[in-house]
Amino acid sequence: EECKMVGAAAKAQVATNPKNTVYDAKRIIGRSFADEVVKEECKSFPFEVVEGRHGEPKIRVEWRGERKELSPEEISAMVLGELRVAAERHLGRKVRRAVITVPAHFNNQQRQATKDAGRIAGLDVKRIINEPTAAALSYGLHDKKRSAGTGGEGKAD
Repeated sequence: EECKMVGAAAKAQVATNPKNTVYDAKRIIGRSFADEVVKEECKSFPFEVVEGRHGEPKIRVEWRGERKELSPEEISAMVLGELRVAAERHLGRKVRRAVITVPAHFNNQQRQATKDAGRIAGLDVKRIINEPTAAALSYGLHDKKRSAGTGGEGKAD
């Protein structure tokens, strides 16, 4: 494949190019290649995951006729970079700082690896928060917006 695809474009080519279509990198980010979770996850991936020099998982892909080994952080950085570009388009200005969500079960290594992915994507990661916390905060913000125009008594949707 000649170009890097992220999101819907990548998903559309998974059937025709499964060995070079990487997904669910979040499942192995911040883990050791020897980790049982990584071994189990690798069984379901159509792409190849190999052990890096320092015992970390690396995802092997073919890029412009060359074999590359990418870390889960690099894969996540590509996704975060696309999200940054979409946010910049939507806001009409540069996005530098971010708060990134992770599953509540992530350990400190996985959180740090996610923060590293943000840095690779060119973001200043201010916080890493749990996904359920982000959902609750979002609900609270939207709830405030709904009740703001009604004199504070709330409005049924």
